[in-house]
Amino acid sequence: MKTKSLLLVAAAISCMALASCFGSSSSANAVGGELTGVKGSSFSEPVPFGMVPIHKGSLKIGLEKNDTLWGTEFPLRDISVDGFWMDQHEISNAKYRQFVNWVRDSIIRERLADPAFGGDETYKIEEDKEGNPITPHLDWSKAIPWRKANEDEDRAIQSVYVIHPIDGTKMLDASQMNYRYEIYDYVTAAQRKYRLNPEERDLNTDHTVSNEQVIISKDTAWIDDDGHIQRQTITRPLSGPWDFLNTYIVNIYPDTTCWVNDFQNADNERYMKLYFSNPAFNDYPVVGVTWEQANAFCAWRTNFLMKGLGGYAQQIQRYRLPSEVEWEYAARGKEGNPFPWESLEVKSDKGCYYANFKPDRGNYTQDGSLITSKCGIFSANSNGLYDMAGNVAEWTSTVYTEAGVESMADMNPELSYNAAKEDPYRLKKKSVRGGSWKDPESMIRSAWRSYEYQNQPRCFVGFRCVRTMVNDKSGTNKASGSGSSAKGGSKKGGSKGASSGQPISTRKTRR
Repeated sequence: MKTKSLLLVAAAISCMALASCFGSSSSANAVGGELTGVKGSSFSEPVPFGMVPIHKGSLKIGLEKNDTLWGTEFPLRDISVDGFWMDQHEISNAKYRQFVNWVRDSIIRERLADPAFGGDETYKIEEDKEGNPITPHLDWSKAIPWRKANEDEDRAIQSVYVIHPIDGTKMLDASQMNYRYEIYDYVTAAQRKYRLNPEERDLNTDHTVSNEQVIISKDTAWIDDDGHIQRQTITRPLSGPWDFLNTYIVNIYPDTTCWVNDFQNADNERYMKLYFSNPAFNDYPVVGVTWEQANAFCAWRTNFLMKGLGGYAQQIQRYRLPSEVEWEYAARGKEGNPFPWESLEVKSDKGCYYANFKPDRGNYTQDGSLITSKCGIFSANSNGLYDMAGNVAEWTSTVYTEAGVESMADMNPELSYNAAKEDPYRLKKKSVRGGSWKDPESMIRSAWRSYEYQNQPRCFVGFRCVRTMVNDKSGTNKASGSGSSAKGGSKKGGSKGASSGQPISTRKTRR
């Protein structure tokens, strides 16, 4: 009996030992056993507000046949892209004003905490909950006293406004609306040639280790004593990870004068005065925004989201402008159509136009709009995106070259160049896609390529944001580059000639 009990105990111990060998929930701490992997906690990426998923897939970028009307050749290439999120609509005046107001309020809060304006220290947080010193930052939970401000507080609030010297209008001082942000260049920092350890820069064991000094360049910016933004690209020897942290300061107020500067000899004063500031244009696409300002908006939008997500934010990719290839891939829909709609025509059999553009030589109103139209009044493409043809052309992140996609990789193609201030102006061209309200039919095709200079605001150029998916688990979307798509949509409730008006200009398109 005693022997039998001993055998049972031995068998139980053996079973326990075998169980530990074949994996457990704490396999990383096991003495030995089968390989089971280490898995983190589950992650489900939240759907970004106002965005739709553009799933990974492939497409033949460009045009099979060169443009005969304009004599333009378009690079043609098969490419593949990973999944990303894209704004359903172009960034509207209302959304961009949120950015402007945030910058305005941050300036006011800084001044409310400044001793020169009363020095209310409660507008800044300088200690954590335990009383330990931390990097000072603004307390956004403390409201600005807009209505019941004392004398010092009122001076701080009024300091961001100016009075027009002629008509006495009180308005926001656009020259003060500067946004400072930092971008860490992970891609450049990851390149082997920039490793601090010389032995890691070249893996070829036939080569001797070179101690040659490595030179880096980084962008920096500051405000001088006269209140002007100074930008500089620094070139210096490699010293550490801070070499890849770029600092930018951008005046982010749209150039409302673009309406009169882009169209000479036209009465566009009303748009200059009202288009960005009047609530009647809340849902219209913002214009007069440069490529540099659009990038600043993306950085602010990212930081604004991160503060709301807390630690969860580490898993989220930043907002950015779409690459030129991403833009075309998304615009052509799931079937890769020449336009964002099914038909090769620009209007339906009933005469309803599919987009806001210039249908005739000078008749801007044939499609129902004179200038821009409200975002989303035409039907979406098969990806759920609105206004991917016409309304406003859109900035992309890609530097413009004649070679286009031919000079890029065929997987997630992109060509970036952050031009220094002293670089020749020709190096500051950025690709613009989609055509606008002032462009003819051929220029609103999804494959049409154009450009603007990165510091040039236009009354016909806007933008929308994208965000890389953490992991696109969907099936692939393979588009042929031609064929049919979701049915083309017309302006909701509109028809040909729905509104009347005179053309504001017969100005030809630039390209």
